Amino acid sequence: MMNKWKQKAYKRREEALAQRRPIRILGIETSCDETSAAVIEDGTVIRSNVISSQIESHKRFGGVVPEVASRHHVENITVIIEQALREAESTFDDIDAIAVTYGPGLVGALLVGVAAAKAISFARGIPLVGVHHIAGHIYANRFVKEMKFPLLALVVSGGHTELVYMKEHGSYEIIGQTRDDAVGEAYDKVARSLGLPYPGGPHIDRLAHEGEPNVPLPRAWLEGTYDFSFSGLKSAVLNTLHNAAQRGESIEPENLAASFQESVVEVLVDKSFKLIKERPVKQLLLAGGVAANKGLRTALTERAKQEGIELIIPPLSLCTDNAAMIAGAGYIEYKKGNLADMSLNGIPGLPLA
Repeated sequence: MMNKWKQKAYKRREEALAQRRPIRILGIETSCDETSAAVIEDGTVIRSNVISSQIESHKRFGGVVPEVASRHHVENITVIIEQALREAESTFDDIDAIAVTYGPGLVGALLVGVAAAKAISFARGIPLVGVHHIAGHIYANRFVKEMKFPLLALVVSGGHTELVYMKEHGSYEIIGQTRDDAVGEAYDKVARSLGLPYPGGPHIDRLAHEGEPNVPLPRAWLEGTYDFSFSGLKSAVLNTLHNAAQRGESIEPENLAASFQESVVEVLVDKSFKLIKERPVKQLLLAGGVAANKGLRTALTERAKQEGIELIIPPLSLCTDNAAMIAGAGYIEYKKGNLADMSLNGIPGLPLA
């Protein structure tokens, strides 16, 4: 039975939609090490997108420390939300719904955003929408161009590597996923082995463009599946460095970076387009923090042109974690009537499908 609070939320939603005016969503994102809030109109117009990054705080540790991340979110969340409203020239009275990431992610970090969203929702009577973090990354593409279904999304981030098939808005079918390390995680580990600072992905990408891919490295094809594996590739890089050191030889870091990146990109691109040939697909979307990788963006663009498939890639500002993408995905759930209530909680291992 629907509680009274949720009944009021649905009534407010119906009234807002009946007015046929632009719908404004306040998005909140705190799943990892970015505190972000944004105001989005009708799911595609960014009125504000404020991001406070914690990279400098975590650099000395070589990765994100969950407790440190949570504390920074607590310190920043109120200020970031106020700034997002101010830049959008809005108040809470102008907000039709609050969309918040409730998983997956670091549980302590997630709870900060969820608690803030629930507090505002309860105090102001504003409808609440829970958003899956990966759905947000996928919907970052909608700020570039309207989605055409069915489509395929290649999700590449620090914690996820997935091929997601979508037949309609809000419908997700995972066709392939990593069996061990996500691609972003592999980049960071390889970067650490080369003595590069955190986050390692951008540094590997930069070095790769300065070198030649002349170091033999494996490709984990996992024949008969659309799954990925990068743990073996990471180990091969470490073994290559170790063996060279034992022989008193040196390997140019830019050549090793280029070889590593070529191995990663080749598998990602080939598996994506193999699936496109086997299923009806009108668009290919790139999503996630590793979508900022120049090597991957270039390879996908060239292959999409050859295959005659429409490719959408978010701008760099929307590749990494941000609240605009959460509000964009939240708008879809709001329109579909998928509202949450005060029982919404952070779920660190939340499945997409």
